[in-house]
Amino acid sequence: MKILQVMAGAENGGAEAAFEDMCLALAERIKDSPDIEMQAIIRAGHPERLKRLMDGGVTVHTLPFGGMLDFITKWKMKRIIKEFKPHIVQTWMSRASKKTPASQDKSYLKFSRLGGYYGLKYYASTDYFVTNTPDIKRHLEEQGINPSRVRHINNFAASEKEIIPLTRTALQTPDDAFVVVALARYHQVKALDTLIKSIVPIENAHLWLAGEGPLETELKQLAQALGVASRVHFLGWRTDRAALLRAADVCALPSRFEPFGSTFVQAWAQKTPLVCSTAQGPKQFVKDGEDALMFEIDDTEALTNALNRV
Repeated sequence: MKILQVMAGAENGGAEAAFEDMCLALAERIKDSPDIEMQAIIRAGHPERLKRLMDGGVTVHTLPFGGMLDFITKWKMKRIIKEFKPHIVQTWMSRASKKTPASQDKSYLKFSRLGGYYGLKYYASTDYFVTNTPDIKRHLEEQGINPSRVRHINNFAASEKEIIPLTRTALQTPDDAFVVVALARYHQVKALDTLIKSIVPIENAHLWLAGEGPLETELKQLAQALGVASRVHFLGWRTDRAALLRAADVCALPSRFEPFGSTFVQAWAQKTPLVCSTAQGPKQFVKDGEDALMFEIDDTEALTNALNRV
């Protein structure tokens, strides 16, 4: 069987990380399976992703994935498909699906992997859907997709093969601090503002924010205004997720909206205590008081209480 994975996403992001995790895990799994081959197509201009995939043994093609006037991507993709002859072409998110042609002679099946509650206008030529939560599967079926065309397969937590331990001093954090880590984009839906507010009354709490995004300046200003700027550390986008989780005391997932939320799986994988909101994704998997402490979305006091309880 031949599989072609297609990702047209940004340089960093949750879906992009899941794509890399899956490609690398599959490449590792099929090393000794001559009956299975995989290649990947990614957006040009992301050299670090290209290197990680190639270092993992994945054959990678790069394409522009531009706007309406980009005629090169579809043309070159057809050539790649013609030469590779895949049985399955799996697209990740809407742009990849829109740019990926369907097979006219059904020589391959076009799969679309969905990690959100997307509209279907970019998925008209999709043969099968793969969703990472049961509720997204329900969402597709309610929009008229035949249940026989939808499969639910969870995301998983991929850990670095070699985890280099992190010291707190390297991140300007006292050794005796209570460290809370969040792996998230600096975006409104991630509710990092709520998380920053929640640590104000916890005097020894330090917050590691591993990510990047449009609200970075706003979040830094909030930390300054609340008097906790010295205790909130903006780490930028990180690829050492496991090391961060192991070095922290607790992982926080405060999201306002989270279709899945791979962070909670990553925290479990590293056995790091988890505090998370009742967003849609975690709510389908997390059991409050059993494998995490949960709080209602945007309830700062409840989040503070949960952190204090940890």
